[in-house]
Amino acid sequence: MLEISGVRVALGGAEVLRGASLRAEPGRLVAVVGPNGAGKSTLIRVAAGIQRVEAGTVTWDGEDVAKLRGRKLARKRAFVPQRARVPDGIRVHEAVAIGRAPHLGPLRAPTRADRDAVDRAMVRAGVDVFADRKLTTLSGGELQRVQVAVALAQEAPALLADEPTSSLDLGATSLMAQLLRGLADDGLAVVLVVHDLALAAAVADEVVVVSRGETVCAGAPGEILTPEVLADVWHVSAGLTATPGGHTALHVDWLGTSTTTLEHR
Repeated sequence: MLEISGVRVALGGAEVLRGASLRAEPGRLVAVVGPNGAGKSTLIRVAAGIQRVEAGTVTWDGEDVAKLRGRKLARKRAFVPQRARVPDGIRVHEAVAIGRAPHLGPLRAPTRADRDAVDRAMVRAGVDVFADRKLTTLSGGELQRVQVAVALAQEAPALLADEPTSSLDLGATSLMAQLLRGLADDGLAVVLVVHDLALAAAVADEVVVVSRGETVCAGAPGEILTPEVLADVWHVSAGLTATPGGHTALHVDWLGTSTTTLEHR
């Protein structure tokens, strides 16, 4: 569905991406990981068609993303930004309805099908229970799920999310992880940028490691997030463990004694 190959991006005269690649398919969740400043957010913005590239190719279903504009691009993919604007006075159901914009013609009022799509999106994201609340009254986790609901209302076959668990507490992170994993299981292509390596290992079918603007490696979490890669990319002595029950833990040797720092199920 999504194919990115050898892309280069320069911002403010500095090369941010230099030969990065990424692939996403229906029914699979891809987690993009890497240290701060590696180019992860730029890469997902490239995938979303928001950031132009100097070189390389970006295609959706074989079509060059540069030729996809407006509604046509919005029907290919939905994008959840890292920091969405929260306007005053807007209620949850009104915000989610904005996701139907790609399906509405000029001056065309929403149909029953549009309203049903909005209702389904709110239920799927678990925000229907506070549909009448204003966005400014929501917690961080609730607001993030509303942003996912807006994306789902587009009814695009792919969902891209830039650090959807950023600044969320453990409970909200778990809910978001379950939601995104469930969407991939439902058949969507899901790509997310995430810092939490234990979380990435728990939910992703594939991890893409980005460092210094390049795709270092990509593959199944257990095969890619090895002590050698963690040492080379993050410059730490660390290792991931996983259990058959679905628990993952990241062990980091902070001060010469290995400790479990993160655990997810």
